[in-house]
Amino acid sequence: MWAAVHTRYGPPEVVEIREVDRPRAGVGELLVRVHAATVNRTDCGYRAARPFILRLSSGLARPKATTLGNEFAGVVEAVGPEVIAFQPEDEIFGYNEGPFGAHAEYVAVRADGPLARIPAGVSFEQAAAATEGAHYALSFIRRIPAWEGKRVLVIGASGAIGSAAVQLLTCRGARVTAVCGPDGVDRMPALGADRVIDHTTQDFTRDEDEAGYDAVLDAVGASSWRRCRRLLRPGGVYASGEPGRFGQNLLLAALTPLARGRKVMFPFPSIDQQMVEHLRDLLASGQFQPLLDRQYPLEEIVDAYRYVESGRKLGNVVISIRS
Repeated sequence: MWAAVHTRYGPPEVVEIREVDRPRAGVGELLVRVHAATVNRTDCGYRAARPFILRLSSGLARPKATTLGNEFAGVVEAVGPEVIAFQPEDEIFGYNEGPFGAHAEYVAVRADGPLARIPAGVSFEQAAAATEGAHYALSFIRRIPAWEGKRVLVIGASGAIGSAAVQLLTCRGARVTAVCGPDGVDRMPALGADRVIDHTTQDFTRDEDEAGYDAVLDAVGASSWRRCRRLLRPGGVYASGEPGRFGQNLLLAALTPLARGRKVMFPFPSIDQQMVEHLRDLLASGQFQPLLDRQYPLEEIVDAYRYVESGRKLGNVVISIRS
């Protein structure tokens, strides 16, 4: 089969299309014929080994997983021994960080891992883009039990995490103000945002039109606790998708709750089959529709990496894979 392979860390150009052995479905596994995948910030981080600490899991000198791709959607080609929940020809989608392998014509995944059947009417491209950004957003959202009527500022709202957060917060009754660049301004109302701030024309940290926010979600690590603290109501929460300079958000998440006022939360992401099934239900109901930007064939994946790292993408970049 054909796959996008990298045998050393570096820029997008270290990735090349090669013919490799097709995987097999082992015990408790599915062999999936991949129709669509994505290139996302996780793939970029593991490809470049940035931050350097990633090498502790990905390989110190060279990558252990030579074919990346953590999001996938496709058709079950074969089932391994002891698999009873799925069968050949099932259309499924899921997330496979760690083993990776979705940037290829076939990938082997655990049948009990974070995956689910694709709902009727949802395309492979939509399903493939439904897990990475959404599970980061849900890791934050689920830390707070009730969102009805709460005001939330989402920074980086046009990215994969931010665009998922806007929708997932809206369907829980939150009132969302989206902060994004000019290319994303017109897309935010359709996702459910009540207000939109173009950060190139307005400093959102000096937004005087609001009575304050119950939460600020910095989906791209573009701001800081120091800059956003004044935006929060008493008891409000600031959360970032990045550890921050010198890991400050991790330290602040441990210290600020002790003061019983405004606080920092660092949501460590996790994903399992139950979460993907929840996303499946949201896809089926139309409450969540991944924001799609460009689509590239597998043989142009280097261009996809370049575009993702340009900082100009809206939502998700899809890789189309056809055997």
